[in-house]
Amino acid sequence: MAKHAKIALQFARQLFKLSLADGAVSAERVEGVLAYVDKHRPANPVMVLRAYHRLVATELAKSIAVVEYAGSVDDALLATIAASMSKKYGRAVTAAGRPNAALLAGLRVHVGDDIYEASVAGQLSALAPAA
Repeated sequence: MAKHAKIALQFARQLFKLSLADGAVSAERVEGVLAYVDKHRPANPVMVLRAYHRLVATELAKSIAVVEYAGSVDDALLATIAASMSKKYGRAVTAAGRPNAALLAGLRVHVGDDIYEASVAGQLSALAPAA
């Protein structure tokens, strides 16, 4: 990694730490960080802001359970999934539904980088011979 890229990433990490309030990303703090960066332009501002954006987006993704489903899902099931994931991760997690006809039947839940799958398509792919 080039020296200027490493410095930009380190600065982005410092800015990210300033964006947290009680362990969660705060919109007000992000706004303050962006105002600071606008007023005091760092070296390589685009590189810094890209790294900062990636860090914030990754952290925000950890608090959203994207529930992919085939067929229909009611709000009660989404609330149950959100409660289960909140308990599992020890932080508030909200659930958002997204239809996916490729699943055939069942659910696939994404929370950050974690994937939980209970779908027919997933079971069939597990049975397919390795190529």
